[in-house]
Amino acid sequence: MRHLVKIRKLSRTTKHRESLLANLVVSLIKHNRIKTSLAKAKAVRPLAEKVVTLGKKGTLHDRRLAIAKIGDVKAVSKLFKDIAPKFADRKGGYTRIIKIGPRTSDATFEAYIEWTDIVVDAPVVKPAKDEAKKEAAPAAAPADTKTDK
Repeated sequence: MRHLVKIRKLSRTTKHRESLLANLVVSLIKHNRIKTSLAKAKAVRPLAEKVVTLGKKGTLHDRRLAIAKIGDVKAVSKLFKDIAPKFADRKGGYTRIIKIGPRTSDATFEAYIEWTDIVVDAPVVKPAKDEAKKEAAPAAAPADTKTDK
């Protein structure tokens, strides 16, 4: 049994998992919302929240620790300047996970992970082409197939 084991291995080696999670955090910082599998979203949440906590403190040592964790200087500077000050009065819960549903190709559950206090424009869902055609064109009457000669 996995008592007191909190790490999600994601079927990867340690180095691969660490770099994957760091890249997901960098993408989350750059884009404010990312779409990924539910398992990866649940795995990246603790790392993202710890990095925001480092950003809230704002010391040089915390900046160096954040760079060591995620490895992108530009993302860390955006985190410290833009994202972390918005969470100054909050004591945790900086991210939210929104479940989407299964992916069509392999039925893996997908989810959005995003910052809670930062407004993200939701993508506009367009109706399918078949439904649009049905609504636009009325059904045509069947043509008379008989010919009289």
